[in-house]
Amino acid sequence: MWKSDQEKEAAYQLLLKQQAGLLEIEQDKIATLANTSALLADALPETVFAGFYLYDGNELILGPFQGKVSCTRITMGKGVCGEAAEKAETLIVADVKTHKNYISCDSAARSEIVVPMLQNGSLVGVLDLDCGVVEGYDEIDRKYLEELVADLLAVVAFASV
Repeated sequence: MWKSDQEKEAAYQLLLKQQAGLLEIEQDKIATLANTSALLADALPETVFAGFYLYDGNELILGPFQGKVSCTRITMGKGVCGEAAEKAETLIVADVKTHKNYISCDSAARSEIVVPMLQNGSLVGVLDLDCGVVEGYDEIDRKYLEELVADLLAVVAFASV
């Protein structure tokens, strides 16, 4: 994990600059989500899943990601992804083994953060990150991941999801 909060903040600041560079050259949603997933998986230690679920108006469907085989469809309100999507708020779960509504897709996941993606007031998907250690995410992660999602949504159109 990180040696200090300063090291973590610096890594996120670099990640946001790299994301900005990616967004300058590509705005296709699938290509951008795929590269963002790879960027997150590479930049964040202990990551076992970094990816997106896209909302089809009914449920969340697995989109571009980095990690092992994962759940493909998630009902609104179910699991951490479904909860974050339904509540339209970022959720951090310190220990997935103790979260009553957790859906286990990968036994290596120990903590999770899910950031809802709202464009023009409508849910278009969620960013989902799983970490291989308990308490892998905190308010620093929330701050920067919400900024990453906002930057992504400012450039990439999801209306046709």
